[in-house]
Formats: sequence, structure tokens, C-alpha cells
Amino acid sequence: MRFAPVAAALSLFLATTASVTSASDRAPDPRAAQLIALGQTALENGDTQGAIDAFESAFAVDPSYTPIFLQLAEAARQDGLQGKAIAYYREALQRDPDNFAAISGEGEALVERGAVEKAQRNLSRLESLCGSSCPETMALQQRIAAGPPARLAVETMGDSGDESAVTN
Repeated sequence: MRFAPVAAALSLFLATTASVTSASDRAPDPRAAQLIALGQTALENGDTQGAIDAFESAFAVDPSYTPIFLQLAEAARQDGLQGKAIAYYREALQRDPDNFAAISGEGEALVERGAVEKAQRNLSRLESLCGSSCPETMALQQRIAAGPPARLAVETMGDSGDESAVTN
């Protein structure tokens, strides 16, 4: 009985340590890392489809490496596929609910789709998790302040009956 408090404290310490170490980012499979680098290079060169192909191949090699979803989401956003990007961000958030980059990226994609109110919820969540001065919060604040892209504003004006607006 006299060792019960020590045993309880030790078991709590070990449980906490185990959960923290399992939640930390791990390195991807080396083959997946090469494919991710290839995808990043393609994305930097404006080849979004090549980047998506490389990231999807990396995911096939190492499906448990969550940051691949962030790469896929960024490539989808650059390709103008905000809905697909949001799905990738949500998959990353399902695996890691407090991933600041995924929360911010989803918020930015929501703004790009015109869902500013939903993006505000992401901003509130980021501010509560990491504060107003973390890079992800500041990036999302800037994107919300900039508003939806002009093409969405033009499409919206065209739907309201303004015949002078050009729609796609």
C-alpha cells in the first residue's frame, strides 16, 4: 500500500510519455521522401499535375505519413481544386486534430471557395490553440482579410442579375 502513490505516478508518467512520443512527427519512408521532394520540385515549377502524381505515389509507399496530405492539398489548391484540397486537409485533421498547418490551409481554401464564415471558425480555433502570433494564424488572418478571389466576386455579381458582369 505504501508504494501505491509512487506506482500511480510512475504509470501516469509512462502513459503520458508514450502518448507524446507516438504523436510526434516521424520521418517518412525513404522512397516516399524522394517522391515528396520530386513533388515539391514539380509544384515549385508550376507542374501541379506532376506534383499530385508524385505525392500520390508517396502516399502509396507510406500511407501512414500524414504530412503527405498537406502536400496534396497545396497542389490541389494551386490547381484550382479547393474542394479536393479541403478534403485532404480534413483527412490530415482526422489523423492529427491539432495540426496547425491543416487548420490554416483548410481555412485558406474555404476563403478561396467563398466560405469566409467557415474560415473564421478555423481562425478562432487556431487562435485558441497557438495564439494570434503563430505563423499559421497570421497567414489565415491575411487570407481572410484579402477575401475571396476576384473571380468569385464576378461570378456572384453575374448571378445577382447584373448584366454588365462577365461570368465564366
